[in-house]
Amino acid sequence: MIDQFKHYFQSKIELTDEQFDSISSTLRVKKFDKNEILQYKGDMLKYGFFVGKGLLRSYSIDAKGKEHIIQFAPENWFISDRNQMHEEPSEFFIEAIEATESVIVPDNFMSEASRKVPCLLALNVTILHNSIRFMQKRINMLLSATAEERYLDFIKLYPNLTLRVPQWMIASYLGITPESLSRVRKELAHKHFRP
Repeated sequence: MIDQFKHYFQSKIELTDEQFDSISSTLRVKKFDKNEILQYKGDMLKYGFFVGKGLLRSYSIDAKGKEHIIQFAPENWFISDRNQMHEEPSEFFIEAIEATESVIVPDNFMSEASRKVPCLLALNVTILHNSIRFMQKRINMLLSATAEERYLDFIKLYPNLTLRVPQWMIASYLGITPESLSRVRKELAHKHFRP
């Protein structure tokens, strides 16, 4: 699993095995069972997760008990609650949708690793900018896109999840009801669309 994490970095930047070895001592691997909660709202964790195998999700629960899915994290995705970086309690739950193996990544990993391997600084900035772009697009889609446009964007972002994730979770992520998602899927089927 640590090798998969290393290969993720090596696919993004030139990083030797020796350089990776010099920064990987704080990383550890952990397995989570299906439906296991990795983080509860209010936790003060000091790490995030890199998914090697399996599938995680982050979500909140509103005052009426309704879940709102913020992100899915399939293989080779990172997931965390950024409040931890500011020593604030987490806002989100993180749960394993499938049995998952993950690299536990300390919050200070990238800053510490960048001191030892300076080329990681540019990668860290790129990852942060991509995360901001992702969230801006997600907010804009929720505010202004139709249910069909949101679903098509979901398929583009997560091409392999439609068969791995229950429909109610996809609907929650899209900010629509499961019934609305069913209608969207039927309309797309009439147009001969296949994900």
